[in-house]
Amino acid sequence: MTTAPAGAPQRRATGPRSTAGPASRTSRPMTASRRANRAGLAFVSPTFVVVLVVVVLPILWTVLLAFQKAKLVDIQGMGLFGHWSLDNFAQVFDSAGFWSSLTTTLLYTAGGTLGSVALGLVAALALRKPFRGRGLLRAAMLLPYVAPVVAVAFVWEVALSPQYGVVNDWGRRLFGWDHPIAFLSTREYSVHLLGVHVDVPLALLTVIAFECWRYFPFAFLFILARLQAVPHTLEEAAKVDGATPTQRFRHILLPQLMPVIALLCVLRFIMTFNKFDDVYLLTGGGAGTDVAAVRVYDFLTARYDVGAAAAQALVLAASLMLLLGLYFKFFGNKVQEES
Repeated sequence: MTTAPAGAPQRRATGPRSTAGPASRTSRPMTASRRANRAGLAFVSPTFVVVLVVVVLPILWTVLLAFQKAKLVDIQGMGLFGHWSLDNFAQVFDSAGFWSSLTTTLLYTAGGTLGSVALGLVAALALRKPFRGRGLLRAAMLLPYVAPVVAVAFVWEVALSPQYGVVNDWGRRLFGWDHPIAFLSTREYSVHLLGVHVDVPLALLTVIAFECWRYFPFAFLFILARLQAVPHTLEEAAKVDGATPTQRFRHILLPQLMPVIALLCVLRFIMTFNKFDDVYLLTGGGAGTDVAAVRVYDFLTARYDVGAAAAQALVLAASLMLLLGLYFKFFGNKVQEES
């Protein structure tokens, strides 16, 4: 038997080294639903960030400004928690012309919405059946909608000018007008019909006519697409049964178009209620066309009062939400039944 030399370190006899260490943490395999959720979040995240930065944050900033006394020169040094008050809303409601501007906005919105949808419906019905040159006419229908608003507003200003406008020239030649008419600067124009004296808001009606003309192609595209999807067998069967064109439109086409028309009315109402550029380019808000959006711009640029402009914008948004709520309460169920 051999012994280890003195002073040599004693080697501890060990058995074979165990390879089984502490249980390592293993991640669970990702299921298909979790992978789908992560992929959906990845796709939605850019859109969410854009909406948050472009829409949500400006709305929150507008709400904060509406409750603070803020001038344009003070906007950079303002914080989130300033002196909050309701003075801006009191200033808006007590300002001269607020309620009249709200009435003007409602008239302008209702007239522009109904007129554009009605013109779009007539144009879609007229260009529904095939004929020579139909494609060219359909393309020409889109010109008012795709043209720049500055260009078409300038064309209307020139055409309606009392000095050199073509409309007044035709009026003198064809209708015997005694004097030219200033369509864009006349608040009220006296009209005699069947012995009745009526004062019509000429500038407002002109702006409404421009709105109808410019945005009827929007309704035209929606209604024409729905008309193309209506089965021809329905009209053919009604025609065989002796239905007149008016009866075929009322009992066959109109029920098919009502959901689209209702959607167009909602969309055009929202867009027209917030419309600013058309009115401002044509009349600048004068001659009885002082809509609410123009007043917001005047509060900001003429008075440099950012807080009052933000309060006016909130009042405008609240009015629109109230009107849409009433619409969906009274007409939402009927539209769903017809669709």
